[in-house]
Amino acid sequence: QVHLVESGGGLVQAGGSLRLSCAASGRTFNTYPMGWFRQAPGKEREFVAALDWSGSSTSYADSVNGRFTISRDNNKRTVYLQMNSLEPEDTAVYACAAEPRSWALPTQSQSQYYYWGQGTQVTVSS
Repeated sequence: QVHLVESGGGLVQAGGSLRLSCAASGRTFNTYPMGWFRQAPGKEREFVAALDWSGSSTSYADSVNGRFTISRDNNKRTVYLQMNSLEPEDTAVYACAAEPRSWALPTQSQSQYYYWGQGTQVTVSS
């Protein structure tokens, strides 16, 4: 089992920055690809970013590419999402997820992720 807990959400003005954290349990976390997803009210959950076990391979949604950066610290069992140049359209609940395929390449397909956190709210005001 892998337990994920997000933190770092909050209220920020457009153009500002936030860093989200996802703390994980279970030693196999260090071999799993991890992803960030978000869901706004009335919308489907969408892919944001993902990375492989080492963080050397990353993938981003076009809407956040160049503004967001995903990273991980396996010693701390934590995945991060650095969000810069935030826009009102980024307002959503952000959740992290783990794909239980050791050393696999990151995927944008949320159906491949099995373990999910509860999410943290990010609100960007104009």
